[in-house]
Amino acid sequence: MQGVIKSYDPVSGDGSVISDTDLAEYSLAPNAIEGSIFRMLRQGQRVVFSLDANGRATTLRLGSEADMGTPGV
Repeated sequence: MQGVIKSYDPVSGDGSVISDTDLAEYSLAPNAIEGSIFRMLRQGQRVVFSLDANGRATTLRLGSEADMGTPGV
């Protein structure tokens, strides 16, 4: 899945990402940036992510600027 970071608190690690395909909002898993190139995230940053068993965004990677099926808004 691809989306953009809606919010991120570098102290607590809490945050959320909005999916491009359906505009759903997903909370970040506590380990979302572990093992990735990210040290922190910024609002509006494009990322590719997976969902864990609890429906939280995890395994964040760099996203692309190419439109990935964003619905017309």
